[in-house]
Amino acid sequence: MSGLLLWAAPASTATVPPIPGLPDSVLPIMNAAPFAHGTWAVSVSDATTGASLVDYNSDTMFEPASVTKTLSSAGAWLQFGPDSRIVTPVVRKGQITGGTLRGDLVLIAKGDITMGGQTAPDGSVIFADLDHNDANAVPGATLAKNNPLAGLDALARQVRQSGIRTVGGDVVIDDRLFITQDLGDNGPVSPIDINHNLIDVLVSPTSSGKPASIRTRALVTPWTVTNQVRTVRAGGPSDISIAAVGPRITVAGTIAADAAPILRVWQVADPAAFARAHFIEALGRAGVKVTAEAAGPNPVVRLGTRASVNALPVVARLRSLPFAEQATYVLKVSYNRGAQTFICLLAVSAGKRDCDAGFPVLATKLAPLGVDTLSIAQIDGSGLPGNFATPSAIVDLMHGFAQRPDWPRWRAAMPIMGVDGSVAMVQKGSPAAGHVFAKTGTLVDGDLLNGRLRLATKALGGYVQAKSGRWLAIAIFANQAVYPDIYGLFAANEDLGKIATAIWESY
Repeated sequence: MSGLLLWAAPASTATVPPIPGLPDSVLPIMNAAPFAHGTWAVSVSDATTGASLVDYNSDTMFEPASVTKTLSSAGAWLQFGPDSRIVTPVVRKGQITGGTLRGDLVLIAKGDITMGGQTAPDGSVIFADLDHNDANAVPGATLAKNNPLAGLDALARQVRQSGIRTVGGDVVIDDRLFITQDLGDNGPVSPIDINHNLIDVLVSPTSSGKPASIRTRALVTPWTVTNQVRTVRAGGPSDISIAAVGPRITVAGTIAADAAPILRVWQVADPAAFARAHFIEALGRAGVKVTAEAAGPNPVVRLGTRASVNALPVVARLRSLPFAEQATYVLKVSYNRGAQTFICLLAVSAGKRDCDAGFPVLATKLAPLGVDTLSIAQIDGSGLPGNFATPSAIVDLMHGFAQRPDWPRWRAAMPIMGVDGSVAMVQKGSPAAGHVFAKTGTLVDGDLLNGRLRLATKALGGYVQAKSGRWLAIAIFANQAVYPDIYGLFAANEDLGKIATAIWESY
């Protein structure tokens, strides 16, 4: 980040005027050079009464980026309830004779986005503030202190306890709950999610001139990792890429001898095959022999109808974290595939398998909160380019939740400025730290003409507990800011945090 601190911004030509209800101290931020050709919007209301306090471009549609996740999470929260849990069963086809299952073992995927792999000792969800999902793009992303295979291990132990010592048939993942959907660069959204369908590769330096060391997580047959990363002198360049040909993954590049470990991830293209291989290995760890090979495609042709599979005897069950904890993971770390899974589960609740059928259900949940759904346009649940919302819609969502008895749990699911999630390092020493509960949103692209980073969107939506103790609902959007490099993302985060702090101070 030192390059960011040394960068001297040119003078700005932006002219955001004084905004009623917003302290003038924020105008130098809004009129700074990175935002010279961009557009701002700010909406603030009293969270409990809904009275408008700040209204600047509030009824103009912006791309809200990952603030969209508050909409999809809210819809699923209201549909299923914060204490609801998903139960993922394992069933058997055939009889158990002398410890041998004369048939297949089937894991029926139900859309659990953590699958027992993100559970802290106290039963809450565990996460890293800069999560592994963003490791290839965001500097500093790392691994949480969790075991992503804990849920599969628990299921495998139950299978053994059911009397099965050998699976004579095959192991199959039934991933037909909803149609697996491609989320572009974010990969497939599937009813089965093991380690968020990622293979983690943590690269650490050794001695200058020597190969770096690597530690992998969720690596399973047939995937392999080849290490081509070299350690260079202290202060030297750290530049690591990850690529694959089929199941052969390669990490390559350099890491400085004094650098912190650097995480890279590989996103698997076939979540069901990935889960099947992991489940077979988990069964082996539990003392259950599987005669079928772990490598290879998921043999869905062996399943039969969904109704017939659902009627089979259950030999194991995995109960998910409560939905509030699942939403916490999605919101704190901005998990794209998880937010879209919520939309898919809304579709399933309406008897549909096409995830797009979840949006009409979402609309029925948002409207009673006082959200004008006509001021929103969504194409996915995560906030990719092409989603639009007005700042007023986000503030109305927050106001609607503030009328509910579960509001404290809802706001606690948001990243907390200076404390955790995607705003953990924002305004760390500010008096407002710990008092801003808000989801961030970021859309990033390049400017090849000028060699810059373009932030199509930087957004913040949620709550401020003001200095007076008054609860405010906020939405702060900035579109089309430019910075010299990826560290502009952190600078923009800090700028919006400063505005939130000013709002905290003023009320």
